[in-house]
Amino acid sequence: MKWIVGLGNPGTAYRNNRHNVGFMVLDRAAEQWGISIAQSKFKALVGEGHFKGEKVHLLKPMTYMNLSGESMRAFMDFYKAPLEDCIVVYDDMDTPFGQIRLRYQGSAGGHNGIKSIIQHAGTQSFNRIRVGISRPDPGYSIVDYVLADFTKEEAKTLPDAVQKSVDALEFALEHNFDKTMAKFNQ
Repeated sequence: MKWIVGLGNPGTAYRNNRHNVGFMVLDRAAEQWGISIAQSKFKALVGEGHFKGEKVHLLKPMTYMNLSGESMRAFMDFYKAPLEDCIVVYDDMDTPFGQIRLRYQGSAGGHNGIKSIIQHAGTQSFNRIRVGISRPDPGYSIVDYVLADFTKEEAKTLPDAVQKSVDALEFALEHNFDKTMAKFNQ
């Protein structure tokens, strides 16, 4: 069993925010794989299905970004799910817009959702797909930036980054994460 956690904030007000790109990637994966993410469990919306014979759980924490680790921990405890079988997908300001960066360890880098996951998982070592949203201009509030919708210009190319992330997830379900990083990190 593999499990994928997409980070974001619940509710329509946040749907197209930069901070919700993790949800966007999970929604695209669910659509491609025929999985419904509708079951409410573990303080999350959860979907379960298969991709090329591999059982997959998709998890969208409904705790708001800063408490994402609570939902992830509840899932881990219930399924006794090993952290090495998990991939977390989230927005990253240190990655240029439209690019993705895969890592299997590291600090939160100021991302409160990742900070919560590290706290609840008890480790900084877990597989991640960071979807680039770039940094705001100097003097622009970080909070306002991540909670703002993508610009019209960004919205035109965002589907490419989302699809690239889904492609990386699909590859990771069939290969180890080192091989996935080698293929998708440029």
